[in-house]
Amino acid sequence: MALLSAITSLANPSRFASFADRALPWAAGVTAVLFAAALYLALFVAPPDYQQGETVRIMFIHVPSAWLAMFAYVLMAAASLGVLIWRHPIADVSAKAAAPLGAAFTFLALATGSLWGKPMWGAWWVWDARLTSFLILFLMYLGLMALRSAMEEPSRAAKACAILTLVGSVNIPIIKFSVDWWNTLHQPASVIRAGKPTMDASILIPLLVAALAFTALFTTLHLAGMRTELIRRRLRTLRLTTAARATLSPEPAE
Repeated sequence: MALLSAITSLANPSRFASFADRALPWAAGVTAVLFAAALYLALFVAPPDYQQGETVRIMFIHVPSAWLAMFAYVLMAAASLGVLIWRHPIADVSAKAAAPLGAAFTFLALATGSLWGKPMWGAWWVWDARLTSFLILFLMYLGLMALRSAMEEPSRAAKACAILTLVGSVNIPIIKFSVDWWNTLHQPASVIRAGKPTMDASILIPLLVAALAFTALFTTLHLAGMRTELIRRRLRTLRLTTAARATLSPEPAE
């Protein structure tokens, strides 16, 4: 109950901003430690693949980026439900802060996938189901950010983006199960799957540490983005209040 009460209290924008101020240094420190461990494991502990050689190390960037690209959209979909159903005051702030991060991780996954695919498949890009659905995800992120920028009224922008986010969430299971539903160049899931992972521990452990590092990075940047957005909205409210008072106050008599 105490934990639930603490989480509920963060719905207050001022309390959340105070929490973010305290949590950000710790989150940044954890991120730095995890990235140092991930770099060491990926570069010096993980062995070259017997088929892919040293190019397998791209996986330690590509796979966590792909996971975070989808996680960011799932987070935005959950926040969109908070906007439309519960009208949670922090939900839209979370969705807005997550969008550019999701776009960045999606672009990173596409770029590293292209670098990885060239020596493996002999092509920078192929229009298979996984790549196409991931490109659609990237375009969805760009579309959501463009829609929000095009609308001046924050409440209307929040509702419109929430609806579009929920409509686009159908693409997430398509990305996840595309390798099972269609014949693609991507291999089936080897970590998150029924049964134990098929990947050897010498590769799996560095990959999981890299995933934790990227998740910590996302968390840190997301908190920072939410705090910045709360400050921006507070300043906007102050400007509007000042302008309204100036309009309503009578002009001094000459």
